[in-house]
Amino acid sequence: MSTIFLILVIVLAIMAISDLIVGVSNDAVNFINSAVGSKAFSFKVIMFVAALGIIIGSTFSSGMMEVARSGIFHPQYFYFSEIMFLFLAVMITDVILLDMFNTFGMPTSTTVSLVFELMGAAVGIVLVKILTQEDAMSMYQYINSEKTITIVFSILLSVGIAFTFGVLFQYLSRLIFTFNYQKTVKYFGAVWGSLAIVGITYFMMVKGAKGASFLTPEMVNTIENKAHLILLFSFIGWAIIFQLLIWFTKFDIFKIVVLFGTFSLAMAFAGNDLVNFIGVPMAGWESYKMWTASTQEAGSFLMGGLADNVSTPTYFLLLSGIIMAITLYVNKKARTVTETEVSLGRQEEGYEKFGSSTLSRKVVRGFTRAGKYLKKYIPQTLRTAINKRFDRQEFQNKQIALGKNAPAFDLVRAAVILSVASTIISIGTTLVLPLSTTYVTFMVAMGASLADGAWGRETAVYRITGVFSVIGGWFLTGFFAFSGAFLLALAFSFGTFYAVGGMLIIVGYILFRTHSFHKKKNEAQKLLLEDEEDETVKILDIQGVKKRNLKNFSKFSQNYKEILSDAIKGLDKEDLDILSKNYKKYTKLFENFENKQNQIYKVITRIQDSDSELGNYYTINLYYIRELIQTLKHISWDTFHHVDNNHKPLLNDQSKELDIAAEKVIDLLNDCTYLMEKGIREDFEKKHLKTIEFFTELRKNQIKRIKEKEVGNRNSMLFFGIIAQMRSAINFTKRIYMIESNFQMQQKLK
Repeated sequence: MSTIFLILVIVLAIMAISDLIVGVSNDAVNFINSAVGSKAFSFKVIMFVAALGIIIGSTFSSGMMEVARSGIFHPQYFYFSEIMFLFLAVMITDVILLDMFNTFGMPTSTTVSLVFELMGAAVGIVLVKILTQEDAMSMYQYINSEKTITIVFSILLSVGIAFTFGVLFQYLSRLIFTFNYQKTVKYFGAVWGSLAIVGITYFMMVKGAKGASFLTPEMVNTIENKAHLILLFSFIGWAIIFQLLIWFTKFDIFKIVVLFGTFSLAMAFAGNDLVNFIGVPMAGWESYKMWTASTQEAGSFLMGGLADNVSTPTYFLLLSGIIMAITLYVNKKARTVTETEVSLGRQEEGYEKFGSSTLSRKVVRGFTRAGKYLKKYIPQTLRTAINKRFDRQEFQNKQIALGKNAPAFDLVRAAVILSVASTIISIGTTLVLPLSTTYVTFMVAMGASLADGAWGRETAVYRITGVFSVIGGWFLTGFFAFSGAFLLALAFSFGTFYAVGGMLIIVGYILFRTHSFHKKKNEAQKLLLEDEEDETVKILDIQGVKKRNLKNFSKFSQNYKEILSDAIKGLDKEDLDILSKNYKKYTKLFENFENKQNQIYKVITRIQDSDSELGNYYTINLYYIRELIQTLKHISWDTFHHVDNNHKPLLNDQSKELDIAAEKVIDLLNDCTYLMEKGIREDFEKKHLKTIEFFTELRKNQIKRIKEKEVGNRNSMLFFGIIAQMRSAINFTKRIYMIESNFQMQQKLK
């Protein structure tokens, strides 16, 4: 029996490593998004500073480990075997849950997940005790429910406070510095920067010293008693340093604030959230040592020793910090979560990760009306002065010039996010409120984005949908964490070691599948955003626009041919698998095109043309491609829908006719591509006219079949629909051909 439980301890250790990896992948957004979004330094420098903060911060987490041992339940009422199954249920649920959030790029709170997993698993074990043990007590005597209520309250409180202060301080900071802060920083930069550093310093002292494994109680008391002097000298020292840098160098002082803030938040993350990943396995190891030191059976040895304060060895903490630091560099899911928050706060328009929702539309509409109402009572002179401070024209010009290297937002906002988040968490800790690092940093970032004008009329509805999605995910975290751990605890209690073994196999399969899904998702995202590369960075001349149009059309036409051919092939063979995959291909093609449309503004601003001729040439081609894509939508869906509903197959003559029709559409697309590539005109008009006549014949043939009752209503609807969409496709292809032909002739005449 001892060997089996030792294996379970080893499993907990493996789960701890997995949890460290998936945990830091999610929480990395908390401390690197501001530096990454503002591009304060290179990605390698940001990662190095964050990794250093994690490694150092891990040694400050010893005092937090008791949360996993006795913070949520009373261990003295649980037997060793029950505790081990409880801990296994928690760790398996945590790994799966966090990996799911990482895969979909959604930030969540590792603190909330751990607390609700401990609560769910404990409730599951207690329920079994109540059902199977005659001397069992009531539920509330086993569970520390007060702790859970406090955490739920702090979640709601932190969301509102963080967002409000993010809006307030970003608005005031932008009023002071404007978007062209390089000119105003010499007046206010030193004082503002030193205040930000003081807030971050206080954050590091409050959040760090109490849990440091290498500091004695006397040293901690000295730091706390001298905190006001440390902060005062810190303010004066940094103010002098910043002012000297402003006077005698061109170095951007906001970079120091951002780097310092990144380090402090990374350090706090490791110091506070490390318990979320290794606290339970460490508690499992301590439990195993206590049990092996006794002579009792696993099912009769009570775990009251877990309630005692136990100092975690520093080398365990350092090893955990090193694993998390390595994960920052090698795990791509960390970057996916970061991209979600950065995209929601970026200053520019473009591809939006989230769509629109009814709630977000109502929120935007309500704020728009309120803004119009309030505007009536603000004097025009004051409105003009404020608008001048928030003028983004010069900033936008720099963004355009930088192209793909442009930051999502500037250093002022990055510094505000880090300093405000640090300060709020410090105050919360002082008041003994367990604020979530994730909630605070995310909501401060979103509040700062709103105050900075990043959520304009063109983007607000999508950004707000994104924020609601993330917040909704937070609350779902608690539900799924509790439910998952509860069910696993029940399964382990009744299925014992067999259930554990089966669940570990399932976990391995889930992690493999999510890894594969994330890899495919990343590849699809690369294809979706590939057009943001070189061509949107440089100025586009005639050849550049022609090259871009050719790239758009040739890539589209190739996909069009494949999807059209597969639709006809799948319909003929009644192969639902082909048709299902084919509709997914269309969906990806449409998403790719949507991204092209989102880049229209960027492309046109880079076109070197004063009379807008090139811009018109580019946009009208894109418009007709859109119309072509719409024909694919109907063909791919109608063919799938027909077979999926088990309607009668096409007649042999119909299949042959559609094959020929598809070949004629593809032939015209090839002619159009050839004209764009070689500049050589084909006899397109005659070919187009003959194709139109062919489609007229197809329609007549179908009418004849109907008259002779060879086909039914569903067959006719499908056939007429497909040839109608193909006919529309050749008409739009002709328009693209004529535009290209006329443009080439005009260029030759110039």
